[in-house]
Amino acid sequence: MISFKIIDLGLTKYLDALYLQEELFHKNIEAKLNNTSTTNSVILCEHEPVFTLGKSGKRENILVSDEEMNADFYHVNRGGDVTFHGPGQLVVYPILDLDSLRIGLAQYIFLLEETIIESLKEYGLKGERIENAAGIWIRSSTFLKSGTSERKIGAIGVKASRNITMHGIAVNVNTDLAYFNKIVPCGLEGKETTSLQKELGKEVSMDDYKKVFVTTFQKVFNTRAHSAEY
Repeated sequence: MISFKIIDLGLTKYLDALYLQEELFHKNIEAKLNNTSTTNSVILCEHEPVFTLGKSGKRENILVSDEEMNADFYHVNRGGDVTFHGPGQLVVYPILDLDSLRIGLAQYIFLLEETIIESLKEYGLKGERIENAAGIWIRSSTFLKSGTSERKIGAIGVKASRNITMHGIAVNVNTDLAYFNKIVPCGLEGKETTSLQKELGKEVSMDDYKKVFVTTFQKVFNTRAHSAEY
């Protein structure tokens, strides 16, 4: 049984969560260099409004000036392009030692995607992977009667060094989706962003979704870490 240390920060500034990530990340790297035990931690939080641009991202995918963002803005060292984090969105930063889980980076990303997909099933939603488009998408919904055919509900952007991970995923629960109109999310033009609230037509308890997510994360990583196809 894989043990994960769950850290729930609640609503927090982006940099505060980043500093904690970096602290845990570097502690794990130091432990590996010294051949001592690492700790697999999972940080949960919501952020005050912030746009982040990945190391391969393009500033032109932010469609407004700095003054018009009405949010913080940071260049970060994860993969991916530009995304938004804000209240009503569950952000998850797993600081994991992939060697201790006996998985590689590609399988790790697969399992993160699988966790989002399985958590959405608890709400009657079918999350899907789309070729050449990172993240998790909704193509159809029992509850939503209109909208584009492909709507992004979960974003993924990770970093790994010596098989220690940081950064992670974001799932739109009750997120203010208007912020996504200010960017080309993840550099993908013509794609809509959605949330559990929009798909279900009602607000979703963040506390309840956190419980579902954590339970699903632990189940997916404990039952599929050694057998997932990717």
